[in-house]
Amino acid sequence: MKNELTTATISDAAIEAAAGSATSTDMGSVDAAVTSTAELSIELGDAFLTANNLWMMLATALVFIMHLGFAGVEAGFGQAKNTVNILFKNTLTPIIGILTYFIVGFNLMYPGFEVPGWLGFAGFGLETSTTADVTTKYAGGGYTYWTDFLFQAMFAATAATIVSGAVAERIKLGSYLLFTIVFVGIVYPIIGSWKWGGGALDAMGFYDFAGSTLVHSVGGWGALAGVIVLGPRLGKYVNGKVVDKPGSSVPLAVIGVFLLWLGWFGFNGGSVLSADPGVVSFVLVTTSLAACAGGLGGFFAAYALFRRLDLGMVLNGILAGLVGITAGADVIEPLNAILVGLVAGIIVVISATTLDRLKLDDVVGAVSVHLVCGIWGTLAVGLFSVNPAHTFIAQLVGVGICGAAAFAAAFLIFHLLKVTVGIRVSKEHEEEGLDSHEHGIRGYTITYE
Repeated sequence: MKNELTTATISDAAIEAAAGSATSTDMGSVDAAVTSTAELSIELGDAFLTANNLWMMLATALVFIMHLGFAGVEAGFGQAKNTVNILFKNTLTPIIGILTYFIVGFNLMYPGFEVPGWLGFAGFGLETSTTADVTTKYAGGGYTYWTDFLFQAMFAATAATIVSGAVAERIKLGSYLLFTIVFVGIVYPIIGSWKWGGGALDAMGFYDFAGSTLVHSVGGWGALAGVIVLGPRLGKYVNGKVVDKPGSSVPLAVIGVFLLWLGWFGFNGGSVLSADPGVVSFVLVTTSLAACAGGLGGFFAAYALFRRLDLGMVLNGILAGLVGITAGADVIEPLNAILVGLVAGIIVVISATTLDRLKLDDVVGAVSVHLVCGIWGTLAVGLFSVNPAHTFIAQLVGVGICGAAAFAAAFLIFHLLKVTVGIRVSKEHEEEGLDSHEHGIRGYTITYE
């Protein structure tokens, strides 16, 4: 969504007001008033740019902190013997994501389509400090060229982090990093360009405000492909039963979820692409309501199925609600946002149990949270949006096209890695833990003197 209050509209309105307030016999005064007002409009435009850009930079920082949240959730739900490996992956993921987005991703995602299309490329790298537009002419005075790149780069890295949690505890580190380079550098930005870059899906009327599909489902499809190609962890499914593999730290997982919730204020709030007080505050309200409802949905659904107070499902319910509302946070009314979150919290529990029945081992529930609830949230726009132009059919078509492309690409990448360099660690390393074998240190060490 673009900020409608641009420098041009401020300037035009100010000049018209100045001209209208003067008499026809006082043309000198009119010229002076117009000149003075034009100067004032420039100053106002610069002030709006500063305010908008400050909010966008803050939102960028909030999205960045989500990587710490993902690291906490994955390390908390993962086994203690793999903690360092998990944190290592989550540390390198944003590093790789930002650099690959700099090299090719940004210009693949925003290629400057002359007509809506499926593939475009504006060149390698970024502008320079002397050529980049940091004036009110860029993005309607909403933010600068540099802020645009960095905000979008944080989104790109998030898509890869989603995959990390699903394939944890048995994937080779090198293979995961190679997957991340290709998936974040090429696959994600091309799919994103179809909507956010003004591509073919945008022309079809598909709507995804902040990325229920373009970020979360794309990452979720990548996670599903990885889980299928890798196979389950050793001993996870025995004689038709699901064997629980306790995580290393429940408190760490809780901290991670709340960091993600905090980051979502920037993820969704920043997607307004300006500091528009009405829209930003509305988006933050719908985002929070959906998160709360998702937590309750996870709580009630887990109790109905397992007859226990399952904290893990409550946590994933919160994330499910956040993912669900992301596509329509700016066009779904608060009461419907609660409904979207509640349904997301319920279906995340159903999805997680279904994946286990299918022997698809997802360590943190990434497929259920990001893929399944991302699909639901995107379709919910077609059901609840206040904009009649957002139709269910357009949403369904967009979900199908993005899903087919993301899953096919991710499956191909994982398969190629499997038949070339290999993607799974040895049985010995998996049983004894990746920390000792691959990193030489442990995440949790108790010493006695």
